[in-house]
Amino acid sequence: MAKTTSKGGITPLADRVIVQPAVAEEKTAGGIIIPDTAKEKPQRGKIIAVGPGKPDEPMTVKVGDTVLYGKYAGTEIEVEGKDVLIMRESDIFAIV
Repeated sequence: MAKTTSKGGITPLADRVIVQPAVAEEKTAGGIIIPDTAKEKPQRGKIIAVGPGKPDEPMTVKVGDTVLYGKYAGTEIEVEGKDVLIMRESDIFAIV
């Protein structure tokens, strides 16, 4: 079990991962500009740090994976001035 640390020096514990959310869409397919108050929370992001996993459950995701997760998954934290999410691996639906 390798320990992976993000750039900010944060190491997630057990089965947690740190995800950098994708940028929210600013325009619709038809070209309509979406105001900040109406933007949907992204459900896709890139993994920037992975915990070591649990003794009986190894981690299946790795740093650099693009993943899909639930709309209300994770807890928002700030690392080096950027908002990221810390969540359990079980909150991740798929690797893209």
